[in-house]
Amino acid sequence: MSKPLETKVGYLIALTLVAVSLGGMIELFPLVFEQSATKPVADLKPYTALQLEGRDIYIREGCTVCHTQMVRPLQAEVGRYGHYSVAGEDVYERPFLWGSKRTGPDLARVGGRYSDEWHRAHLMDPRSVVPVSNMPAYPWLFETQLSGETTSDKFAVLQMLGVPYSDEEVAAASEQVKGQLESDALIAYLQSLGSDMRRYGAGK
Repeated sequence: MSKPLETKVGYLIALTLVAVSLGGMIELFPLVFEQSATKPVADLKPYTALQLEGRDIYIREGCTVCHTQMVRPLQAEVGRYGHYSVAGEDVYERPFLWGSKRTGPDLARVGGRYSDEWHRAHLMDPRSVVPVSNMPAYPWLFETQLSGETTSDKFAVLQMLGVPYSDEEVAAASEQVKGQLESDALIAYLQSLGSDMRRYGAGK
């Protein structure tokens, strides 16, 4: 009598890999050809040079650890944050910053909700505007200037990946951010979040 298949490790590993591969193809391949997943929402604009540098600062400072950027299609979330997240608003994102943990609120629709002055106060001393906040302060962002040395290179790479930057925008990117404070770059990025979803009622 032959041994059960699960006792034959080599066959079991091979069949498991086949099953996982087939399942993955069945789930992922349709998305490759799904136009709604790769077509930008109306009025979607790529990041400006200052916003892109602010996004990199957002990643560097670990903001993704405590803040998501994905509004789920649940009544409580839509009521609080605005229109649920759709694939077409993230087609230029490299990498995605959806996140999974909310120590702080979701930021997918934070753009325009507060003034630049509010954001400056919040970054310098979060409890000055939100007394119960457990967010740390970021005073060094108000002391460090951007050099802009790599900004044009970042634009060039994103252009190569399909972000519709013109050659002129790529060439001018570094000069546009040189000398700007990191705090201004981060605020510019935060103010951009959700701005392209206004027509869907995301800013309510």
